[in-house]
Amino acid sequence: MAAKRFKKVLVANRGEIAVRVIQGLREMGIASVAVHSDVDRTALHVLMADEAVAIGPAPAGESYLVGERIVAAALDTGAEAIHPGYGFLSENADFADAVEQAGLVFIGPTARSMRLMGDKLSARRHMIAAGVPVVPGTEDAVTDPDEAVAVAGRIGYPVLLKASAGGGGKGMRVVRSAGEMAAALRQTRGEAGASFADDAVFVEKYIEDPKHIEVQVVGDGRGEVVHLFERECSVQRRHQKVIEESPSPSLTPDLRARICAAAVQTARAVDYRGAGTVEFILAPDGSFHFLEMNTRLQVEHPVTELVTGTDLVRAQVLVAQGDGLPWRQDELAQRGWAMEFRLYAEDPSRGFVPSIGRIESLTVPLGPGVRLDTGVYEGFDVPIHYDPLLAKLIVWAEDRDRCIARARRALGEFVLHGPVHNLPFHRWALDQPAFRDGSYTTHFVADSFDQHAWLPELDEDARTALIAAAALYEAGRRSGHESPPGSRGGGASNWRLSALRSMTGNG
Repeated sequence: MAAKRFKKVLVANRGEIAVRVIQGLREMGIASVAVHSDVDRTALHVLMADEAVAIGPAPAGESYLVGERIVAAALDTGAEAIHPGYGFLSENADFADAVEQAGLVFIGPTARSMRLMGDKLSARRHMIAAGVPVVPGTEDAVTDPDEAVAVAGRIGYPVLLKASAGGGGKGMRVVRSAGEMAAALRQTRGEAGASFADDAVFVEKYIEDPKHIEVQVVGDGRGEVVHLFERECSVQRRHQKVIEESPSPSLTPDLRARICAAAVQTARAVDYRGAGTVEFILAPDGSFHFLEMNTRLQVEHPVTELVTGTDLVRAQVLVAQGDGLPWRQDELAQRGWAMEFRLYAEDPSRGFVPSIGRIESLTVPLGPGVRLDTGVYEGFDVPIHYDPLLAKLIVWAEDRDRCIARARRALGEFVLHGPVHNLPFHRWALDQPAFRDGSYTTHFVADSFDQHAWLPELDEDARTALIAAAALYEAGRRSGHESPPGSRGGGASNWRLSALRSMTGNG
């Protein structure tokens, strides 16, 4: 494919990832088009983009998930390509096909690669044929409990029932005995059908107390693939990642080389184009197995960018333009250590349930080795309609101990008043012995986090001071002072105006 320089790209997403992509495009001299729902008309990505197009009401099913409106917005504004970010339509093969059929470029993998890797059974079969290590289990869907029991008897309990079309932690159930199988299979198929319109379920060996390791890959779609090393993503709640780091503290140099080679082998097997992530389960005995491939940019991609000194969004655009890969494998190396902490509007003390509300004040950490990817600002109303991710704090340092120290400092400087959020959870996690020594597994939160007793006890003086501060803050808010004394910013409208000026160069 001959190289073609994009002049304008539509970003088919919202929040921090839309902001991140717009920033990357601006550095490359490419104009950006934002799309937004009615409730997002004053969102940060809308303010930052060169143009913005309204695409529907607040529910994602009536806006961000309506591919026809997004393609129409790209055509109407003269965009030549669409960057999907992550989530929403980023792994929708039909959308990728529609983009290409409209004469636009989809900045991501081909629809064929998405279909091969998007269905877990199809991916398992393809990886087995390619010689990539896969968790023992079935290659076809299972509907008969007796068949599932027979499979479990061969590979050994416990086993995991998993929806073929599943994702996001849904459609999975652990079975520890034959007596549990019939009910578990019925429930898992029901959940899969309701969540994914596909009740296909397969059986695989359940690895007890594993690590979750993923490898960043970038391919040119013509057989060339490089890896950008691994990320450890074992701090999870409800099968969703919360903290990620690179390098993984769990890998030896030999194991790192083997798992990265398997990731490259995976991507080559599907002629992969663009940025993608191959996920593996690492067992306590050191064996690793293919889990799935995410055919898009990952939420945690900044960890890799900091530790390898690369720009993955730029790489995506270059590959989509036909320029090929921006690096050779021997030019890529890990330097130092990086960690990412996802800031969610959610309440750790109530099972991590989502929270909404206006961001009344916001003070972000700064200093060496600190990066913040965010889509919010003071005065922004966090809507209930979308994922509760507000921002990502990413820190880098020369080694893991200094990275943890820097993260503790940055988290201590991060102040957000408004919706309930999980910053205190991250401070808690950094103090846990299993995290500090790197021995934590995917069961870290479930085994160590007590939602009723995780915050430190306050003495009477501290409790009184906090009550007084809360009373003063509420009195100021009711008197019309939206920004309390000492908070940063002079009101949401002034912040938005200055942000827009600085981002567009109209100072």
